Amino acid sequence: MTAANTKFKGTGVALITPFRNDDSVDFKALSKLVEYQVTNGVDYIVVLGTTGESVTLTNDEKHAIIDAVIEAVDKRVPIVVGIGGNNTQEIINKIKSCDFSDIDGILSVSPYYNKPSQTGIFEHYKAIVSSSPLPVIIYNVPGRTASNITAETTLKLANEFKNIVAVKEASGNLVQIMEIINNKPKDFMVISGDDAWAYTIVCLGGNGVISVVANAFPKEFSEMINLALDKKIQQSRVIHYQLIDIINSLFADGSPAGIKAALSIKKLANNHLRLPLVPVNQNVYNKLVEQIKVFEGK
Repeated sequence: MTAANTKFKGTGVALITPFRNDDSVDFKALSKLVEYQVTNGVDYIVVLGTTGESVTLTNDEKHAIIDAVIEAVDKRVPIVVGIGGNNTQEIINKIKSCDFSDIDGILSVSPYYNKPSQTGIFEHYKAIVSSSPLPVIIYNVPGRTASNITAETTLKLANEFKNIVAVKEASGNLVQIMEIINNKPKDFMVISGDDAWAYTIVCLGGNGVISVVANAFPKEFSEMINLALDKKIQQSRVIHYQLIDIINSLFADGSPAGIKAALSIKKLANNHLRLPLVPVNQNVYNKLVEQIKVFEGK
């Protein structure tokens, strides 16, 4: 496996964007959260993804967040930046205008809303990778985009473009994911985009996870993934089942609302989101309080 790919093996955290109650970005909390991730063993940081509420950030805020994360990481772990959307030319323009000096990769979600054909998806990524100076991770999340990247399209992209180094798979379709793992080029990585499926996908031959849950539980989630990668399946499974009820609660009332609730309970970030997202309902919040108390007292 090439050096570029091994940067994205293990646990990446899909970083939230902390906000103050007045809707402004809380850069102090952001730096604190990055430090919490790095010192608790995550392998890389993913900034400006769905979990980071990137669609509600201004361009100036995005640049400021990237700069803040670069400063807080201080070259200790790789950084991946989310640059995606449903306007291919706009993504290319963003890539061409970015300073990637301290960035290690790009995560680019499949086009949403337009519902392109598989040919359209292929040509979209072909255009992006042709403009990118960095390795690209494609992101398949049909629950949000309303269109699936099939195993055939993923494998075609993996075989034709060496700079497409991985897929973040959040289709929830294990048959599809196994087909990709079984037929992919040697250096191409399959990364789980579902926390609840991360253990299973790594056991099936995947290479890790880009995790929402790791925002609040970086040490435990990283340990679970590393054990699975080391073929210590039984030990990994124990942690998986310790976390699974919390994982389910974190996504019960939408993401990143769930993880922001958990981070507020752990006093790591404010429980505030930008509209149209809102905090989890009180029942879910109360359940998370109890689950986190039990988990941390184990």
